[in-house]
Amino acid sequence: MSATAPDPLDDPRAPLTRERTHLAHSRAALRAMREDVEALDIKDVTANWVNAQVLTRQIDDRIKALADLSDTPLFFGRLDYLRAPGAEQAEGAEGERFYIGRRHVHDADGDPMVIDWRAPVSQPFYRASRKDPMDVGLRRRFGYTGGELTAYEDEHLSDPSETAATSKLLQQEIERPRVGPMRDIVATIQPEQDEIVRGGLGGTVCVQGGPGTGKTAVGLHRVAYLLYAHRERLARTGTLVIGPNRSFLHYIEQVLPALGELSVQQATVDDLVAQVEVRGTDDARAAVLKGDARMAEVLRRALYAQVTMPTEPVMVVRGSRRWRVPAYELEEIVRELLGREIRYGAAREALPQRIAHAVLVQMERAGEAPDDRVQDAVARNSAVKAAVKAVWPPADPAKLVLRLLSDGEFLAEHAAGILDEDEQKAVLWAKPVRSVKSAKWSSADAVLIDEAADLIQRTHSLGHVVLDEAQDLSPMQYRAVGRRCTTGSATVLGDLAQGTTPWATRSWDEALAHLGKSEGVIEELTAGFRVPTDVITYASRLLPHIAPGLTPVASVRENPGFFEVRAVDGGTEVVAACEELLRNEGSTGLIAADARVPALAEALTAAGIGFLAPGEETTEETRLTLVPASLAKGLEYDYVVLDEPRAVVDGEPDERTGLRRLYVALTRAVSGLIVAHTGPLPEQLTGGAAE
Repeated sequence: MSATAPDPLDDPRAPLTRERTHLAHSRAALRAMREDVEALDIKDVTANWVNAQVLTRQIDDRIKALADLSDTPLFFGRLDYLRAPGAEQAEGAEGERFYIGRRHVHDADGDPMVIDWRAPVSQPFYRASRKDPMDVGLRRRFGYTGGELTAYEDEHLSDPSETAATSKLLQQEIERPRVGPMRDIVATIQPEQDEIVRGGLGGTVCVQGGPGTGKTAVGLHRVAYLLYAHRERLARTGTLVIGPNRSFLHYIEQVLPALGELSVQQATVDDLVAQVEVRGTDDARAAVLKGDARMAEVLRRALYAQVTMPTEPVMVVRGSRRWRVPAYELEEIVRELLGREIRYGAAREALPQRIAHAVLVQMERAGEAPDDRVQDAVARNSAVKAAVKAVWPPADPAKLVLRLLSDGEFLAEHAAGILDEDEQKAVLWAKPVRSVKSAKWSSADAVLIDEAADLIQRTHSLGHVVLDEAQDLSPMQYRAVGRRCTTGSATVLGDLAQGTTPWATRSWDEALAHLGKSEGVIEELTAGFRVPTDVITYASRLLPHIAPGLTPVASVRENPGFFEVRAVDGGTEVVAACEELLRNEGSTGLIAADARVPALAEALTAAGIGFLAPGEETTEETRLTLVPASLAKGLEYDYVVLDEPRAVVDGEPDERTGLRRLYVALTRAVSGLIVAHTGPLPEQLTGGAAE
């Protein structure tokens, strides 16, 4: 909004009404922008059917991006820049006023009515302070109820007499009850989060963040920012968000569309490596070993062991002439290709051309003048093709892994000096498998196949990858993700204290090395905006036992939240606790050890309480989700009942993993938590005395 436009707050009688008027006009302008796109006629501007299809799809995407979400505020803040004649100004002309929102909106004359939060001029909304006002005189935050603008709050950053205070509206937005999928945090981004969000595309960043620090939302907003700042480049190279499971991806899937971004793919690591059907499982030891980075070298050895040095010459017959390439010259070609360390498949494709080139050299010496067509014809000659097949046979990644896992002698040959005998026995299948289709592949096996596939043919690289809940990945899984961004960058998000797999990440430096991004920068978020003070303080009792040395999250919430540790007699009282919390506004999660979920489901059904599974979207009618502890990671609810903490710990293969799973479960609540237990609590929560 330009400086010459009427000030919506000049009328002291109704400032809120004036702001609502600007909101209404902005929504009308957005509708007009959408209608303009819908009215486009492309009949006379497309040369052919293909161009028409492409343009139609682009127009459809633009129409979707211009959708006005009635329950999502179009703008959430305002910046009034200072008038300072003669002074160097921030980006944003002298005295201008800007409304900051989720997307750019302009009026019929092209003048901005709402500025995209990602634009440089919007940055002071997140970064400006009284110490460094960034030429901002006034920062205004808006409060909404059900999509209606109901309040505003001002900070006069240039007024030294005004004392700094925590924003009430910001606190209310953080604590606002939630129903449905994860929502964006664009209105509440803090300076340390904004710095990560606006980091450059070229660098990889790893964000260590405890529960409630907003790391997932920061990662998603970083994607949205990068798509804004590097639209053309990322449109060509692509972006991908990787989450731990489908429930998690469903939970977060509405954040980017709310910010106007529709082109970001989402997947799990299992989706990325899905070249075979996964029907089997590994025990913990086998899974850890198969996920060990040493397996990459075992695979490389096994693959390239198929290459054999030629012992016979190649005789190429063309017309009445015979051209002989001796074995020693073929060996030189093969060794040169091996020495270049290019992909197995690429080298195999190059080999017939190299042999053909050797023949062409002989032709030229004999006075002939062969061209590229002759070389291609020689490369397709049956004798050349037979030699290539014998020396550098075709390779199938699944068959290679099948042989390694089912043939003890083959594994021993190529794992010598890498895996000891006990480790080799641990990864070998108990029974031989006849074919790729009949094998009961595990998730870890699928990752090995993906590694082998990349050794044969280079994996396509994307421009940027966001990897969330990264602490649960094995080294081989990191390598699988890293292959998807070899020429791009990554945002890695996680919390070492929440690692709940036997192969959980020990340090982010190691993780970045396996990812192929050793130069990545590690940032730590320690300010907790989601979890109430009393809840995070209680959960942090576990940190010395699960992640010693990790900085505890410090809640910045003024509201301590509701927290109670409650001894109960059984499932009936757990159900009663759920009914108690459901009287509040917002969502409720009942989290329990996986083995206890069926009994609790029966108890809820008997009590006539409807409930959902993780990933199913809550509604006003059904606001309770029954969550197995193994699926709780990354999810959040206004209120949580945690059933039987000891059972959560005992449900894992070892105590440390169990305590980490418990830490996750304890930190899913935004406003209140009831810890319900019949037996004794883990001593790590009580200091040795059961409650």
